[in-house]
Formats: sequence, structure tokens, C-alpha cells
Amino acid sequence: MSTRTSLSENIRSYFIITIGLLIGALAWTGFIIPAGIVGSGVSGIATMIYFVTGIKVGYSVFLINTVFLLVSLRVLGFSFGIKTLYGIIVISFFLWLFQSIIPEPLVSDRFMCSIIGGIMAGAGAGMILSRGGSTGGTDILAMMINKYKNYSPGQLLLTIDVVIISSSYFLENSIEQVVYGFVTMGVSAYCIDMIIEGSKQSVQFIIFTQKPELLRNNLIHNLDQGLTIIDAKGGYSSKDVKILMVLAKKRDSQTILKMIKNIEPDAFISLGSVMGVYGKGFDSIKS
Repeated sequence: MSTRTSLSENIRSYFIITIGLLIGALAWTGFIIPAGIVGSGVSGIATMIYFVTGIKVGYSVFLINTVFLLVSLRVLGFSFGIKTLYGIIVISFFLWLFQSIIPEPLVSDRFMCSIIGGIMAGAGAGMILSRGGSTGGTDILAMMINKYKNYSPGQLLLTIDVVIISSSYFLENSIEQVVYGFVTMGVSAYCIDMIIEGSKQSVQFIIFTQKPELLRNNLIHNLDQGLTIIDAKGGYSSKDVKILMVLAKKRDSQTILKMIKNIEPDAFISLGSVMGVYGKGFDSIKS
């Protein structure tokens, strides 16, 4: 990958992360917080602090994350990366900004606020995570606990979030308060999975072609796609034919189809979704 391509991809990643941070901040300040709902993570802790003291959520999120980062430097080293630092600073700014200009929930119904807020928060987090970003928070806390205790980060995050949301009961002595928080958390978690899995979905092309070299050159040099060429013989015609097998990200499928149509409109193409693709350019096998 050339330096120019790498820079372009890096800029694109930071742009998507920024949009995700903006959507997440709007979810909290436009729906979740003004509706009196306590969600999960550091933003949930900051929300409770806001309800009790009036300190804006952006300040608390920044301070809590800063403490986690300083402690984690000693425990984990500099493993969280520059994108995490960027995420913490930008999300804190967006939370402060939007909370300053949105005094009331954007939707009057509290249940709808929990649903819409959960969808937006999950979508924003999914966008951030899909580009290798993070907003720090309880993720860092889970990593620190995991270093010394044999608990999976996923279990730790779930436990921490349950404790945070359950603690909101003591704000109003209301089970309803807790239920809204869990609804928000559940919807958010579902949307995160949808976004991340959607960005990882892959497809398999089986292309029967009379112009294998032309398609091969375009796939490799113009679309940066790998492929395998298979020698075959038509069952009806008994003619020799070349088959190109291409594994690609789902988001690239329309670009590939358009390229094939321009070069060989009569090519016979089979397109199918695959459960998983592992190896260079795709996912790595996790032990």
C-alpha cells in the first residue's frame, strides 16, 4: 500500500470515528441524559454525577477517562493508542457542547428516548470500533482487571455496566429508572454488533469469463483485490473456460460488479455471502 493510499485511509478512519463520536454524543445529550436515563460506561457514571451535582457530563467524562489513562499507563503501558486519546478528547468536547445547547430531550416520551438514544449510541460506538477507535472508559478498566484476574473483558464490561445502571436506582428509588437504563444498554449493544458485523461481512465471487487477464488486471491493479484463477471445462459446451474466484468485502461488491459489466457484460457470475474469511486482508483467527 502506497504512502498516499495509507494517508487517505487514515484520514477516512478519523473522519468516520469523528462522525461516530458526534452521533454518540448527540444520543446522550439529546435523548438519554435529558430524559433522566442512566446508561452504561463512563458516560453513565458521568450522568449520575451530573444528576447529583450539576457538573456537565463532558467534564466528568474527560476527568474519569484521564484518571483511567494515567493508571493504565502504569499497569498496561501505552497500549490504548492514539485513536483512544483522540476519542476521549473529542467525545468530551461534543458532550460539553451539545449539553450546553440542548436543554430538553428531543423527544418527549421517555421510552422513545431510551430506544432512539440506544440506537444512536450503539451506531456511533460501532462506527468508532469498526475503524479501530475507542472512547476509553470502562474498556480500560476491564483491561486492567483482566491483567490480574482471569475474567474475559466481555464479562467484565457487562458486569461493570450492570452495576452502573443498577446504581441509578438510588437516584430516584425507582425500578423504572433502572429498566430504562437496561433498555438503552440492550439496544445499544445490539446496534454495535450490527454495525461491526456489517462492516466485516464478506462475499465470494465465482466469475466464468472469456477475458480472464483483463479482469485479473483490473481486479488487482485498479480495485486492489486478490483472486484465484481456476482452469475448468464447460459441461454443456465442453469448451475450456477460466474461473476467477474473488473474496471481497461486501461493501466492495457493487464496485466489482460494475467493473465486470464494463469489461465483459456476458460473464456468468455467482455471488454469495460467506460466514467468515480469514487471512491477509481479512480477519485473523483468534485462539
